[in-house]
Amino acid sequence: MSCNVSEKLFTIRYKCDTESHLVIKETETCLSCKTKDCNYFCPSDVYEWEKKLKITTVAFENCIECGTCRIACPSDNIAWVYPKGGYGITYKYG
Repeated sequence: MSCNVSEKLFTIRYKCDTESHLVIKETETCLSCKTKDCNYFCPSDVYEWEKKLKITTVAFENCIECGTCRIACPSDNIAWVYPKGGYGITYKYG
């Protein structure tokens, strides 16, 4: 039996902090970004370009702490740190 990514994401537990551990460093950089790669490389849809507001929103509550965003943003515009102790993701199967 195979599972898609969405089904696998339901097997994890996330204890959410009130502060994001993911920060867009400069909103102006996102404005000039042509490809908006962060909307596509994150496996848990953390980043979304809001056309009306002209900003990248960050749904840090969805983060699975894979670290892809800290290396895949072509402008190095995402500050990524582990959530503070007691918060973040817990994997059911290790």
